[in-house]
Amino acid sequence: MKKLLLLILTFAGYTSLYAQIIPKRLEAKRTNKSVLIDGRLNEPAWQDASLLDDYTEFRPVIGRKEDHDNRTETYLMYDDAGIYFGGTCYERSLDSISKELVGRDGFGANDYIGIIFDTYNDKLNGFEYFITPLGEQWDAKMTSNTNSEDGGEDFSWNAVWKSAVVIHDKGWSFEIFLPYSAIRFSKDKVQDWGINVTRRRRKTEQQNTWSAIDPNVNGFLTQEGLWTGISDIKPPIRLQLSPYFSVYANHFPVNQAAQKNWTNQVSGGLDMKLGLSQAFTLDATLIPDFGQVQSDNRVLNLTPFEVKYNEYRNFFTEGTELFNKGNLFYSRRIGGSHINLGAAYNDLKPEERVIKNPTESKLINASKVSGRMKGGLGIGILNAITRPQYAIIENTETGVIRKVETDPTTNYNILVLDQTLKHNSSVSFINTSVLRGNNNYNANVSSGLFSFFDKKNTYNWTGSVAISNLTYKIPDKKHTTGYSHSFGFAKTSGRFNFSINQNLTDTKYTSNDLGYFTNNNFIDHTLYVGYRYTEPKKWYNRLSYNFNANISSLFSPIGDIKSKYQQSNINVNMNAQMKKLHWFGIFANFTPKQNDFYEPRITGNFFKRGTSIMAGGWIESNYAKKYSINVQVAERVFLNFYNLNGTDVFFSHQYRFNSKFSIRHSVDYQGRPTGLGFTTILANSNTPLFAIRTVNSVDHILNLKYNFTNKMGLTFRARHYASVVKPREFFTLNSDGTLKPKNDITENLSRNVNFFNIDMVYTWQFAPGSFLNVVWKEASIMDSNMATNNYLDNLQNTLQTEQNNNFSLKVIYFLDYLQLKQLKRKS
Repeated sequence: MKKLLLLILTFAGYTSLYAQIIPKRLEAKRTNKSVLIDGRLNEPAWQDASLLDDYTEFRPVIGRKEDHDNRTETYLMYDDAGIYFGGTCYERSLDSISKELVGRDGFGANDYIGIIFDTYNDKLNGFEYFITPLGEQWDAKMTSNTNSEDGGEDFSWNAVWKSAVVIHDKGWSFEIFLPYSAIRFSKDKVQDWGINVTRRRRKTEQQNTWSAIDPNVNGFLTQEGLWTGISDIKPPIRLQLSPYFSVYANHFPVNQAAQKNWTNQVSGGLDMKLGLSQAFTLDATLIPDFGQVQSDNRVLNLTPFEVKYNEYRNFFTEGTELFNKGNLFYSRRIGGSHINLGAAYNDLKPEERVIKNPTESKLINASKVSGRMKGGLGIGILNAITRPQYAIIENTETGVIRKVETDPTTNYNILVLDQTLKHNSSVSFINTSVLRGNNNYNANVSSGLFSFFDKKNTYNWTGSVAISNLTYKIPDKKHTTGYSHSFGFAKTSGRFNFSINQNLTDTKYTSNDLGYFTNNNFIDHTLYVGYRYTEPKKWYNRLSYNFNANISSLFSPIGDIKSKYQQSNINVNMNAQMKKLHWFGIFANFTPKQNDFYEPRITGNFFKRGTSIMAGGWIESNYAKKYSINVQVAERVFLNFYNLNGTDVFFSHQYRFNSKFSIRHSVDYQGRPTGLGFTTILANSNTPLFAIRTVNSVDHILNLKYNFTNKMGLTFRARHYASVVKPREFFTLNSDGTLKPKNDITENLSRNVNFFNIDMVYTWQFAPGSFLNVVWKEASIMDSNMATNNYLDNLQNTLQTEQNNNFSLKVIYFLDYLQLKQLKRKS
């Protein structure tokens, strides 16, 4: 009967649909034989393991079976200690294997094979473990209630597990051992897990899976197979400690008698993972040290909104998928800028000077508890405390020192409850809280979210409702309560997709104290319509195009301004992967006239922007080649409005000399030969001053990478950013949003801002989970009103400024309670 059904569906062109009707099943097999993890699969235990073969391609050709010479054979078994996964990735020629040493969790140009476990079989949450032909490991947590066949993957999550790879004349073989401490599961006597295995061949971009995947169906985990009959496995005691020791030396040419040019610091601390139950884990960091994280890509910010920077601190990137629900958590708030940073300059006497004003708070400790119960309830709790910070002010006449508090002792807390439901659905509750000492205000935000799919996993209803509260300790300040919501409906499966959304936020809502929040008081409506061709044709492997539009209005009028309209735009896009595995895309945008209520920087004012059109395109060559490029170009022109225009060009290229050494260089150019925007506030009239100006920004990044082995590597990253602003004509803002020329400005309002950074890192994983890191960081800043567009002059002048050099050595040693217990028994 199955063969007849397969024949009928194949004739109708629905082989991938057949895989959805009858997912694969694999019987779990236990072993009591020993296995040496060396990549060779020559132990007798593998002969009794379950076989996973007969892989199916889902890119570029959906449903095509593997070629025999490039087939995949994998085996799976388990014992009381963990899970064994091994196999052979056959290749017709060894030249077909794409391999590059890039470090842990780095994709590079590597072939790979990976196994995905959905241990609670909820088709929403999974654990992934990947291995490359040169033996480098990746691992991630996956969530599959996103509108993507790949789901959402968090590669910052790391576990400690063993693996080995051997390259031979038939391809490459691998062995993986996953201790139960590296995965989360229930304590039921007999369990069935969702499972899939995926293999990717980079030189052909073929992606195959054991349980067939249809990219036209929403969700990767929704199409998984089943590993049945796993019995008598017990979640182990999970206690893992990572004590660290670090030494820092910092040089900055202060060249003052009271301060040293060289400073140093010796520190130590501890990171801990403790399994509170079979599902929940406590992560804690005591006296954390984040001094070796990558430098921020700082820029000159000409917008009215804060720049959002990436998070590089491991504690706040690893395993935070629960805390990121609802977009209420921006981890850079913890230990970030002070709420009273400018207090150092309040009431500053003429004879006083600020000699120290820290811009970031010190983290005392942080902890988080997260996990998911058998019934699908995920719980996450994160708490962090920062110490108070003070500006140091000196009286230059008497030498008296006084302190001004710029940031109080602060407690940050997040609570997340996430219940998975049938059919890839979920409901969630999130609460964020910021409690401050002294007379500062406290902030609280609560939000409920839902995501419902129909039985066929085709349509999706989403929504959220959030309430914020600010409570003040100053008697004359009133507490404020704000409201926000979002609702949407979408078609997520099939070639044709669409979504309709509404987002509303009133005038009092804010989530800025623990989230990234730009503005409130809006009601937005968005529409997305897209179509994709996932089957290869004459000139492409994949092709998609979409249309999207949005319109934004004020939720409540501002002052005497009658109009509530803010802005709207229409976008069209087309993207395609070519037969030679190159990508390209083209796009266009039309933006009618806007009422910008934020550019003037003063509430009650608005600026009328003109109609504009933009067009552009991009191309990306095959990354598996030794030399690859990525080019993006866009041009925007404002119609009949001061002849404004702007050009964005991004160019990146990389050359891989061999599997160990590569160079990557990128340049991002943003040119505004005729731009218009806010410049300053006129002090005598408290009026926004606008200017027609030339703005040229260049961002150069050079990356060099050399990996000695799959456990040891050296990286060098240099970045120079230069932004030059030259105002030419000045204007004041009228009450109706138009501009009036102002010709009496004599002040030099040009800006020339440069940032130069070097991050050089040597890392050695000398034992599983244990690292030695040696880092050199250099930073230079030039900020002047001498505007010159000569890039080399700006670079030279920046390098001649006072430079801050930081040298550090850090040793992290991984200790596992179970391993220590085994060693004690052997002794």
